[in-house]
Amino acid sequence: MQITLPYNFTARPYQREALKGLDTFKRAILIWHRRAWKDKTAFQALIKKALERKGVYYYIFPEYEQGRKAFWDNIDNDGKTMFDHVPKEIFKRRNDQSMQLELMNWSLIQVIGTDRKIDNIVGTNPVWCLFSEFPISDPRWWDLIRPILKLNWWFAWFVYTPRGKNHGWKMREVARKNPEHWFLSEKTVLDTTDNNGNRIVTDQMIDEERRDGMDEDLVQQEYFVSFDASVKWAYYADQMRDARSQWRISSVPHEPTLQVHTAWDLGINDTTAIWFFQIYGKEVRIIDYYEMSGESLSHYVEVLNGKPYKYGTHYLPHDVEVKELQTGQSRKSFLYSIGMKNIEVVPRLPIEDWIDAVRRMFKNVWMDENNCERGINALTSYHKDYDAKNETYRRQPKHDWASNGADAFRYLWVVYNSLTKQKNEAITYEADYSQFY
Repeated sequence: MQITLPYNFTARPYQREALKGLDTFKRAILIWHRRAWKDKTAFQALIKKALERKGVYYYIFPEYEQGRKAFWDNIDNDGKTMFDHVPKEIFKRRNDQSMQLELMNWSLIQVIGTDRKIDNIVGTNPVWCLFSEFPISDPRWWDLIRPILKLNWWFAWFVYTPRGKNHGWKMREVARKNPEHWFLSEKTVLDTTDNNGNRIVTDQMIDEERRDGMDEDLVQQEYFVSFDASVKWAYYADQMRDARSQWRISSVPHEPTLQVHTAWDLGINDTTAIWFFQIYGKEVRIIDYYEMSGESLSHYVEVLNGKPYKYGTHYLPHDVEVKELQTGQSRKSFLYSIGMKNIEVVPRLPIEDWIDAVRRMFKNVWMDENNCERGINALTSYHKDYDAKNETYRRQPKHDWASNGADAFRYLWVVYNSLTKQKNEAITYEADYSQFY
């Protein structure tokens, strides 16, 4: 049987270039503008690899249902599904419910979402993974899958449009610095044409988007693949951008003479996030971050005790005082019973008030780039929930992998607001900023 790919469509010049790169490199990134067919291109390359080598192939989306809408059930402008671009002869079995595609050589392509429990993939043995819209995916999935892929030759591709300077931007920087190992393709609307030399997205199309109300920052992000454009749906996009440009996201060492305070967001079946910070004059110096799911409170106390910090106050959300039905004991009481002291419960406030307060505080925030990497990614990605039906963003935040770290971060404002008003000799001496540059 002879199979010709790409199937049922004629690849454009930039797609042919990408297909060659994807076929040659084990690690690749396509950072393309909206409407450039980045997923369709990468999927053709994935099919080719799956036919060449029997194994499990992950197609990973930020959310499981997004994988269904954007890929499995999607119909493009030509009235074709993604499967219309795959020869039917290579299909062995297709399971629409679990979104699994089995090929005639027994290779298995599985659509998964980073919003599902990460434990679901533990013990599996993928040989390849394709991340779609990686900047809004939970980066922990890549951290978990990467060592598995190393054992299987480390094949991984990423296709996306920028979403600010988060983990997607960081991965792009890795690719830029390692061209011998990474294939990197960045395409704006000025770089993509059809086979007749005509632009895929014209200036007239973009002007129409502007007339329909698209913000200029969104135009720059979606059509000119700008990492510097402000991400309007992200709550702290401007603040994080300013912090980076002012080198406040850098190396922030622990100062042993100052107390270390913590701010928590508690999860039961969800994730617990903890920020570790020090107050230095009017500066909030964030020196560490920890996040984990599926662990008891005892685990987090052990983590705290294992760090070389002199603790001040631990700031926890109001639900720490709720009594458990099984024990009749609150989590606050339990924490006291296992040796954790100086717990202060943060008052409950409307989410909009919290976010506005944090934005005002942000100009005084310094963050350690290495120790707080996941927390920084969470703050950069924290965004409004999207109403797909009405094609608008809701007022409330999206509850996803980024929300736990962002929720815990809100409580820093309470600490900042109280501690910076106190006259404490330990924090009134002249600041030395030289270590941050």
